[in-house]
Amino acid sequence: MLETIILAIGLVLIVEGLVYALAPSLIEQMLAALRDIPPEARRLMGLLAMVTGLALVWLARSAL
Repeated sequence: MLETIILAIGLVLIVEGLVYALAPSLIEQMLAALRDIPPEARRLMGLLAMVTGLALVWLARSAL
């Protein structure tokens, strides 16, 4: 289980780092767009992302 958590964090950091390294201006545009979205909608988006991530991790672990 700990290996899965470390793997997941590592993969997230790789993807985040790629975005910041390859398209830093895109981050600014995304942040500006996020300011226009109501907090409740951002919260729902975060919860949906968490559930999707959890489902993907569970699917990957159960396939092994």
